[in-house]
Amino acid sequence: MTPGGAGVAQRHDQSTGGPAGLLGIGYEPGRAPGARAAVVDGPYGGNDGMYGPDDTAYGPVTAARSGDDGADPGTPDLGAELASHTADEVLADYLHQQSADFLRSLRLHRESGSDAEGAGEAARQLRRAARRISATLHTFRPLTEEDWADQLRSELGWLSGTLAREQACAARRERLMTALQRLTGRGPERSDRTGRGERNKRSDRPTPSSTAAAASLPSSPSASSSTSSSDPDPDGALSAGAARAGALLDRQLTLARTRAHSAALQALGSSRFHAVADSVAVLASEAPLARTAAEVPADEALPPLAEQAHRRLAEAVAALPLSRAGYPYNAAALAADQRQDAPWHQVRMLVRLSRYAREVIAPEAGDLRLAEAGRALEWHRDAAEAAAAAAAAARTPRIAPATAYALGVLHADQRHEVEAARFAFGRVWLPRTPDRTG
Repeated sequence: MTPGGAGVAQRHDQSTGGPAGLLGIGYEPGRAPGARAAVVDGPYGGNDGMYGPDDTAYGPVTAARSGDDGADPGTPDLGAELASHTADEVLADYLHQQSADFLRSLRLHRESGSDAEGAGEAARQLRRAARRISATLHTFRPLTEEDWADQLRSELGWLSGTLAREQACAARRERLMTALQRLTGRGPERSDRTGRGERNKRSDRPTPSSTAAAASLPSSPSASSSTSSSDPDPDGALSAGAARAGALLDRQLTLARTRAHSAALQALGSSRFHAVADSVAVLASEAPLARTAAEVPADEALPPLAEQAHRRLAEAVAALPLSRAGYPYNAAALAADQRQDAPWHQVRMLVRLSRYAREVIAPEAGDLRLAEAGRALEWHRDAAEAAAAAAAAARTPRIAPATAYALGVLHADQRHEVEAARFAFGRVWLPRTPDRTG
């Protein structure tokens, strides 16, 4: 059996010796284990689950807002809803439901055959269920058989991240192509054709032969005037390089998508994947919960873990530079620095963990504020990754200056999107902000 798959399908009452070193990896090398193994997340449903602070339990946050600053959301009063159930009843019911969704999505994926759209939707539903299973096992870890749950969490993270990369490449390509079209006012192909037509029509723009001939002539006022009139303006340089920049990005992201598709197919046919599916099948009938979970009422065992997660999320948000991000056009996000993006990615993962924990405790009580905050942070994540893709393309050796210029403009545009997403998150999270007039 492949590494990581050994023992995954064992029952929770059997010793597994779960790989503690695989429980979570922070966004930066050397960081503490974090939400990677907790929310097995890929791009556009997550981001490979790469981001998270530390390996502790997380729980729900409500839309209730306390105080004038609104920086600290309250915790729900869920005692009345949970008093009639034990902790294992609530957790087992939710895990059974998500495991059934996982197995149903897996069957639909196998039955989709050559239907690419159906296979993609089934993969999204499969990742959706995997994220919720993993997050629940992480959030309420003290109430589970920890070795078994930790290993399943790790394997679900591997599966979800592998399946997510293909969709991420496709979505990133679409985002960058749309941005190029918006920046130039036309599609890349059209700009290429238009550029060729304009070069053929303009008599004042020198050809290589005419430039060489002009170099052999003595300078004159008329010659210097003609030379200055042929200097390209920024808009013209952007239009000239947009077509090649689009072609370069298309080639790189299509290749990445093809490789991701091959990796996903290989993963779905591996013994490691079959071990994960067997484990989820066991989970669908028997949740790996500790014996103490059956002895404690749900209203005593679950809300403390939710409160712990609430504090983690509030602390992570408090560490963000929301005071500066609350100003529009503050230019704080224009510098592409992975270290400044990482705290925002961590908060996105904590928001998602909070939403999933709330689904366990109060499935009927949705939190609009958390949903809006999550959307703003996903926008932030998408723009940051698109900017990184544009920067990587600009580092391609021997590209034309016009192409590099267009990629630079595209990179700056996506970093402006990062800034706008931070501003939007601040507006959602801080309901009352002081007036900044005068």
